[in-house]
Amino acid sequence: MSVQMKKEVHMTGKDLMGMVQLRPQDIGKYAIVPGPKERLDALLKFLENPVKNFSFMEYNMHTGELDGTKVTVMNGGRFSADTAITTEILCNAEAQTAIRVGSCGSLSEDINIGDLVVIDNALCGDGVTPYYTDDRDFEPSADKALSDKLFEAATASGFKTHRGKGWSTDAILKETREVVGKATDKGAVVVDMVTSTFLTICAQYKVPAAVIMAVSDNVISGEMGFMDTNYYMAEHTMLTVVVDLVKKMEKEGAAK
Repeated sequence: MSVQMKKEVHMTGKDLMGMVQLRPQDIGKYAIVPGPKERLDALLKFLENPVKNFSFMEYNMHTGELDGTKVTVMNGGRFSADTAITTEILCNAEAQTAIRVGSCGSLSEDINIGDLVVIDNALCGDGVTPYYTDDRDFEPSADKALSDKLFEAATASGFKTHRGKGWSTDAILKETREVVGKATDKGAVVVDMVTSTFLTICAQYKVPAAVIMAVSDNVISGEMGFMDTNYYMAEHTMLTVVVDLVKKMEKEGAAK
């Protein structure tokens, strides 16, 4: 005999908003979403008058201003499961634009540690997206107009910037030749653990979203660059690129 739940869904994004006492009017027009708290702390230094919206478990959300524009920053998680939780919160709070700033591994010998990559779409190797779509071949896409602007801004920074398909996996210690080969055969140029989930949920809520990442290692060559100066420089530049892009888009919007 099956057990019948009293509610259709045990917990929703709106329920999560209630738990952290967040209202749509509390967040900014733009949401910039890093993974680790350290990257969040770096972003906070750009904001004027930041106010903490909430702190829940290890996740923190702050809202401040960039040249008078209300902007929210939140460490959105390092993995697909926690990214799903934080992205649901952002989307239910009616974020208007979401930009993910992350790190990735290169799947090409032409993409080096310290390069930047803007994602167009993603292969779903995570365990979350199957719960959001029945399409086994589903590949979530970033917002093209926003990604175009992000790519242009990143290229102008002077850092070598690439653009293409990402692959998200939950099994970082099972990036075998066979598994990686299947991803690259489908066009993936980088790998991370978050992008597919982030883009999938943003798309379902019709929130324009884009993703930029700094390359921390190379899966093809086996090179590890997590302590490489080039990676840290790219990471800082990536944050500056996104902050400056938000300011630029707001100025362009005000001029119309």
